[in-house]
Amino acid sequence: MEVVIMSTYENQQAWKDVESFLPEEYHYTNTYHPEEEHWNWRGNNVHLDTFRNPDAKAKIIMFHGVGTNGRQISMIIGGPLAKDGFETISVDMPTYGVTDVAPHKIISYDDWVQCGSDIIDAELAKDDRPIFLYGLSAGGMETYHVAARNGKVKGIIGMTFLDQRSKDVQMTTTNNWFWGTFGIPMTKLATNTGLSGYKMKMSIPSKMSALVNDPDCLKVMLDDKTSGGNKVSMRFMNDYMTYSPDIEPEHFTVCPILLTQPDADKWTPQRLSDPFLDRITHVSVTKRKLRNGSHYPIEETALTDLHKYILEFLKDNIKD
Repeated sequence: MEVVIMSTYENQQAWKDVESFLPEEYHYTNTYHPEEEHWNWRGNNVHLDTFRNPDAKAKIIMFHGVGTNGRQISMIIGGPLAKDGFETISVDMPTYGVTDVAPHKIISYDDWVQCGSDIIDAELAKDDRPIFLYGLSAGGMETYHVAARNGKVKGIIGMTFLDQRSKDVQMTTTNNWFWGTFGIPMTKLATNTGLSGYKMKMSIPSKMSALVNDPDCLKVMLDDKTSGGNKVSMRFMNDYMTYSPDIEPEHFTVCPILLTQPDADKWTPQRLSDPFLDRITHVSVTKRKLRNGSHYPIEETALTDLHKYILEFLKDNIKD
């Protein structure tokens, strides 16, 4: 019988090094830590950091961006919300974290959206508790894309809502003028000429140098091949930069939205999220600032604000 070895964070040093930059109360211990689960999604072994709680009033499914992974999200907000009695599930999207991608599978951004929608359905098949989504960085817009496709979530919380079709977003979030100008044509050409599986470090075209403001923490994350140092395919990159949602913002009626914007974010300032969010008028959109927060917030003030604002949002949108 074939023995399948499940990938795990148990022996990974990178997340522990990132953890050392977080306030002490955010550190995992022998008694406070996520369980590691594995979910077979279309032949991909998707890793989940979970804080299961059958008595929780709601579940929050959490998405990372293109410079982080599920463990890094579970540390800063999955665990804290679990202490408040919520059930949290932090997902390693295919090619990130310790998720194992099926052999010969070339992952697209649309795969991420479908994966997010399918995990909602998988959780709703277990019970009917309300589900909220949280996304950091690119995961913020992913919460919108997933909600637009799935239609069954009660609220979405994002750190950014970046419409990559916007030229301002392209020019601001890429590494330089060259990638902002030629990134989409180049990745489209590669995809159309049989090079869709060619991989490149995401830090080459994107402004990954602004992932976190502490230079020592930044070095750890950029050296981590499961987060800031990860490689993505030309197909993923082109799909991500040209993606159109299933529902455009003018017609979005699925659920309320919360923006949690770090105010010291040197990669994605709020002005990039505002144009998209301001087009949403059929549901409530709340915007909150995280004091002194990096793009990946490790600062105590920012983490305190993130926790507070999410709790307020959940309380306002969970029916007793």
